[in-house]
Amino acid sequence: MSIKSPAESTHCHVALRAGFATSGEPVFETLPARALGPDTYELTGSPGMVEGCAAGDLLKIDVDGLFQIERRGPNLCIQAFGEPPCAAESLGPLISAFAALGGLVEAPADRRFIVVTVPVTAGFPAVEAVMETWAAGASLLVEWGFSNVFGLDGEPLNWWQESEA
Repeated sequence: MSIKSPAESTHCHVALRAGFATSGEPVFETLPARALGPDTYELTGSPGMVEGCAAGDLLKIDVDGLFQIERRGPNLCIQAFGEPPCAAESLGPLISAFAALGGLVEAPADRRFIVVTVPVTAGFPAVEAVMETWAAGASLLVEWGFSNVFGLDGEPLNWWQESEA
């Protein structure tokens, strides 16, 4: 499922299925992408609700918003949720820390979630240290996790080791 851009370019938005509402209706997350072929897109932004992908990944997307990874990109996706939502000023240290690692921190205006896109080359220890330090210093309950590192079985996907070979 895609939402075409008004411009005649390869830039567009895709709607990925994030799950189902209590009503049973599907819930979609709209993400920026670049169209590369029929039903094939490269994500240009990381998701805040959908799990399993990150900016830079090449996806094959069906009409129901389900996707299959055709090729992994170079990025980790970290999703964080605060209760209550994070205050705008609390994001400053996180933004600075990830900028030093070549990463990007994004959040919707209501900050109900935070998305971090960071190159896997930054290293898991560095990423985990930034997230743990930030979460420990936050004045709220923060849960965070890697969105594209573990499979449904909880085992590491190890795609980053394939890219190092």
